[in-house]
Amino acid sequence: MWLLAVACGVGVGNVYFPQAISPLVAEGLGVSPDTAASVVTATQFGYAGGIFLLVPLGDRFPHRPLLVTLFTLAGLGLLGAGAAPGIGSLVTASVLVGVTTVIAPIVAPMAVGLVADDRRGAVTGTLLSGSIGGMLLSRAFGGSVGEWLGWRAPYLMTAAVALLIAVVLARALPRTTAPSKQRYPALLAASLHLLRTEPELRRSCVYQATVFGGFSALWTGVALLLTGPEYGLGASAVGALALVNAGTMLCTPVAGRMVDRRGPDAVNLVCLVAVLGAAGVLLLGGLGGAVGLAGLAVGSLLLDVAMQSGMVANQVRIFALSDEARARLNTAYMTCGYLGGSVGSWLGVRAYDRFGWPGVCALVALLAAVALTRHVLGPRATEAALTLPSR
Repeated sequence: MWLLAVACGVGVGNVYFPQAISPLVAEGLGVSPDTAASVVTATQFGYAGGIFLLVPLGDRFPHRPLLVTLFTLAGLGLLGAGAAPGIGSLVTASVLVGVTTVIAPIVAPMAVGLVADDRRGAVTGTLLSGSIGGMLLSRAFGGSVGEWLGWRAPYLMTAAVALLIAVVLARALPRTTAPSKQRYPALLAASLHLLRTEPELRRSCVYQATVFGGFSALWTGVALLLTGPEYGLGASAVGALALVNAGTMLCTPVAGRMVDRRGPDAVNLVCLVAVLGAAGVLLLGGLGGAVGLAGLAVGSLLLDVAMQSGMVANQVRIFALSDEARARLNTAYMTCGYLGGSVGSWLGVRAYDRFGWPGVCALVALLAAVALTRHVLGPRATEAALTLPSR
């Protein structure tokens, strides 16, 4: 399980380190910060596309060759990004990296199928801790190495890590049997069918898309804030701020156990309220100085804990819907979530450009309010049919 958690972290890190080096890309390629931020958006759109197109294969093919192939292709895409001569080729390579680095959405359904029902929350939380570690360390790594060796260095180094982990997984992963023999078009259609017919899947998608959209807006905007005139810091400061959120790695296993005991809805409610609170704390970041940095640290930590804990609740809810279609359920869920994140990154840049840091905080609060309204006022099926039994 811990090897799978590390694999999740390595895969997820490829999506997030570009957020920390976006200002360096702008400087290195001679483009505007808005244009450089398109690399982040392209990677996330590619990730959303990869989730939809490739994650259903987790129900069709044995996991070991599938994961090894994806890691190898992601490594080659990262090499291409590191050698890109201009912004156009970098954006293209970033899409390829995003499409092929969909490791965590394949690993999660596989791992849940290997444990008893009353441990699904705990296992999901453990794997999510690995993903969070990759998310946080990749930003710190990308910012520090990029500032020291240039923006290309993080791409080339992560390419080497991706190819290395492919070799490790080829030797260490257990053999698994695919639960479905459906043809590929039927697998894709099944994800859309599940999204149309399962109201609890749609509800989980709304929660993830809105909250993750706010999360992505925050980290796209905070790179512009910290490297701008208000703080005048380097790209490594973005990575250092991300490391503050390492406490989230300890919180998601706890959230998983709470989901196992109390059900997903109770955890979702607390998380959505916490996101609103985080938006208020993050507003202090606009003050600059020590107070501003403290506001950014505390607010980003609260938002990260709330977003990731809510994700544990959402995934436990959807995995309970079907034992045979977990990868397809996760496909629909993660695609919606990362489309929300991609739109959030795009909106975050525009909100910062037009309204400054308060605009980014308002966007985070607005998206959380949409999810909270759906949670409180929207119709829900019977709780007993949606949650795992208490232990």
